[in-house]
Amino acid sequence: MDFKFADEEEAFREEVRQWLKKEIPQRWIELDPGIWEETEESWALSRQFQRKLGQKGWIAPAYPKEYGGLEMSHTKRLILAEELAYSGAPIGIEVEITVNWVTPTIMLYGTEKQKKDYVTRVAKGDLIFCLGYSEPDAGSDLAALQTRVVEDADEYVINGQKTWCSYGHYADYCWLAARTDPDVPKHKGISMFVVDMKTPGITVRPLINILNRHSFNEVFFDDVRIPKDNLVGEKNMGWYQLAMALDFERSSIGTAAINQRIIEELVQYAKETKCNGGTLADDPLIRNELAGVAVENEVLRMMCYRIAWMYSKGLHPSYESSMSMLFGSELIRRLGNVGMRILGPYGQLDVGSKWAVLNARIMRMYLSSISMGVGGGSNEIQRNIIAMRGLGLPRQ
Repeated sequence: MDFKFADEEEAFREEVRQWLKKEIPQRWIELDPGIWEETEESWALSRQFQRKLGQKGWIAPAYPKEYGGLEMSHTKRLILAEELAYSGAPIGIEVEITVNWVTPTIMLYGTEKQKKDYVTRVAKGDLIFCLGYSEPDAGSDLAALQTRVVEDADEYVINGQKTWCSYGHYADYCWLAARTDPDVPKHKGISMFVVDMKTPGITVRPLINILNRHSFNEVFFDDVRIPKDNLVGEKNMGWYQLAMALDFERSSIGTAAINQRIIEELVQYAKETKCNGGTLADDPLIRNELAGVAVENEVLRMMCYRIAWMYSKGLHPSYESSMSMLFGSELIRRLGNVGMRILGPYGQLDVGSKWAVLNARIMRMYLSSISMGVGGGSNEIQRNIIAMRGLGLPRQ
């Protein structure tokens, strides 16, 4: 691997940086929302910014031109993702869900009509998906899902319940996994659908998260009727589409850039904060902890670069994505713990306190990181995938 970007790529990075300096709303910077922290106001700001990205062709830059993309190289896409993440731009998990998980799967398995409809609108920043995967009794064992879809003339009828639907109360469509044949082995009777969230019979109920914000939802489907055209791919073969979408989800290319910004803020805080006649940075234990997470974040960055390289070669990351997700989720938790130890009692203060450090960002990250290592398949599941697909275990 060449660890140096080409001059053209570095010029593109600088172009992105200058554009972000002008286009990130000042109000967004004041609100400083992190993951799972959106409010009505921050959501509106985020949607406006995403449409600006769409106008530039930067919300889905690697998509084919016929579907609204720029066919940008995966290296430039990586650079764009890094700069958006590092700058704290108004790009939330809902964009990651829509742009990098759902629509690439639709491009692989959908009809031409579905691609022209959904993918093109996503590339403009006009469309947001939520995920209809988990159920009260189907999480890590996702194939145990029981939401049913049956045929009725020229429609499908949906009945069931989904949970942990991130931003389902804002989403335009749901990317739904449902059982279409209950009489076959559980992996063989699942199909994938696109469901308009305004369809009669859909009820969305909030699940308030640990940050006291409404990001997750329960979604109930009661005799929800959708056109047969909303089936994506082959009926009863949805498990394979779902597995592909989960591989896309686990790539986490921008995570290292988010961590880098936090590490730099902690280093600066340690250098400036007086303690025992010196600064926090004089403490070798603090220096060691910061050095440790900095090194680990470089490891994560190389994992992300490897995934981008694989995409550039037409390869599909599988266990590599699980490695990135597993390592990245545990690193975020470690970084949160390190940050809280460095900040001490100040780290417990929330937004609004005049004594809160770094706008309480570390405390909020510390709390939200609890959910990392669960969504997209728990870390135990990721270890199983790495063992089976990467190491060929169990060996007979």
